[in-house]
Amino acid sequence: MTAHESSAAILRKNKKVLIASLTGSSIEWFDYFLYGTAAALVFNKIFFPMVDPVIGLMLSWLSFSLTFFIRPIGGVLFAHIGDRIGRKKTLVLTLSLMGGATVMIGLLPTYESIGMWAPALLILMRVIQGLGIGGEWGGALLLAYEYAPEKRKGFFGSIPQAGVTIGMLMATFIVSLMTMFNEEQFLSWGWRIPFLMSSVLVILGLWIRKDIDETPDFKNLKRSGQVSKAPLRATLQHHWREVLIAAGLKVVETAPFYIFSTFVVSYATSTLSYERSQALESVTLGALIATVMIPLMGLLSDRIGRKRTYTMGVVLMGLFIVPWFMLLDTGTTWGIMLATVIAFGILWAPVTAVLGTLCSEIFHASVRYTGITLGYQLGAALAGGTAPLIATGLLASSGGDWTPVAWYMAVTVLISLLAIFFATRQRTPRAPDGQTHLS
Repeated sequence: MTAHESSAAILRKNKKVLIASLTGSSIEWFDYFLYGTAAALVFNKIFFPMVDPVIGLMLSWLSFSLTFFIRPIGGVLFAHIGDRIGRKKTLVLTLSLMGGATVMIGLLPTYESIGMWAPALLILMRVIQGLGIGGEWGGALLLAYEYAPEKRKGFFGSIPQAGVTIGMLMATFIVSLMTMFNEEQFLSWGWRIPFLMSSVLVILGLWIRKDIDETPDFKNLKRSGQVSKAPLRATLQHHWREVLIAAGLKVVETAPFYIFSTFVVSYATSTLSYERSQALESVTLGALIATVMIPLMGLLSDRIGRKRTYTMGVVLMGLFIVPWFMLLDTGTTWGIMLATVIAFGILWAPVTAVLGTLCSEIFHASVRYTGITLGYQLGAALAGGTAPLIATGLLASSGGDWTPVAWYMAVTVLISLLAIFFATRQRTPRAPDGQTHLS
């Protein structure tokens, strides 16, 4: 094989790796946002109609929130498998579980057809989704990171991160199409279409991953005999500091995300009297711009460094907290658009773009899957889905004054700046025995 043919083959393989990584990440977030919308609009009516409508909605949201409790379990389980038998096999398993459960939700009979079995099966599918999703992020990230050329790890690591905004955009687009159905059509069969359509993404992802070999880093571990027999125990024993650093890095990426994309909708419409369409269109535009910015910030990190890119994004985000609220306070369309585009589309992008790569670089390859997953899940638990709830509570307790919310966001900035400070002191990833050989 000539050098030119060899380079072309490597390029083709890299493209397939990036597509495989992005597909899994996009499916994960598409499912997340889609289920949340369905829980609010339809599940209370067709799976929980046996109780008061308010209780039914609460039960529907409870089924949605199950993921927050199940994901850590799935993350630990599949991260252990990923560090023991390899990234590729684990990713095929997680995508199959997650995608299969999503499609099955679209096929479930309603309460009217089979009674209590309907909500029971819905909850079972949600549990299976949670298990699969829990292990998907770390695997999708490592598939990209561990295949990346040394000088392109920032760009490769940013690609699965773009799946967050791509999933959001896909779910938003599909939900907007649902509005074309009347109420009867929507409740009867219209809501099932997006869940069934996810099968296309799942099949595509599995087909792509089928032809991808195990990552080079894991192959090196097997050749050197350094595959960890108990990666979870090794991580907790020798790498708990790195796990805490990863969790701290995650805090400022996840809390502002939910503030900028979720809390802003309720705050703008209920407190500031914006039209719901203004808020939703602003978030959609911000997500679209972020989708473009994330890989660009990944490329930038390959030039100026991950830690510098991350720190720049965190500092600028912190400085923009007060201007963000002031722009929203204008009560104008341009105000909410500009606030959301700058905060969500531009300043959040460098933080999320390099988060996965940053976390990967502080863990030894033998416990990398377990380490980044533990850090990610811990950070998400501390500042993830609770962010809108905390912000709403602070806003209510202050009589509509946004100052306490701004202080809350500032705290997340300080936590992550502290984490990046300690990350800069992590020179070489340590092996499970605490030494610094193969990384």
